[in-house]
Amino acid sequence: MRVVLATHNPHKVAEFQQIVAATRPDLEVVAYDGPEPVEDGVTFADNALIKARAAAAHTGLAAVADDSGICVDVLGGSPGVFSAYWAGQKKDAAANLELLLDQLQDIADPHRAAQFRSTIALVTAAGTEHIVQGIWPGRVAHEALGDGGFGYDPIFIPDGQNAASERTVGQFDDGEKQTQSHRARAFAALVPLLATL
Repeated sequence: MRVVLATHNPHKVAEFQQIVAATRPDLEVVAYDGPEPVEDGVTFADNALIKARAAAAHTGLAAVADDSGICVDVLGGSPGVFSAYWAGQKKDAAANLELLLDQLQDIADPHRAAQFRSTIALVTAAGTEHIVQGIWPGRVAHEALGDGGFGYDPIFIPDGQNAASERTVGQFDDGEKQTQSHRARAFAALVPLLATL
């Protein structure tokens, strides 16, 4: 079975391919080379659907699109849908991370709760639409640690770790991240829908 992954972000492509290889080896993920639509939605679901619809229309294949970000409780859920643009329209990951750390500089650990959210849209060639979501709870670290992953990974500490050896996602290896991440959780919810194609 072939689906097109509606993104031009090479990090997301690599991560999604690793998740797919581990859970659905029969699924061939085709890279999307079409025009990038304007993501003017106000929710993750809005933007995921915009991208999936565009890719399905361009390729004639079922399309999968992810929209994701970090949501910080004390900031009312921000950056949220604006995660990629938090420090401006240049999509500068380092600047986004630095700004978020600066905004939380004086916030104590008990109030640094956050979550990574991933919303995946599936749009079939016939136009049927589905939405699934994955949530990875945790908190924001006080400094960036680790050089793995991308985006906000070096400042996100997932829940469920031993307190004495807590790590940011930037310190995880690829295998750990691919089995626990918000995208992996969303993709697990997507698998039954893919089976109906």
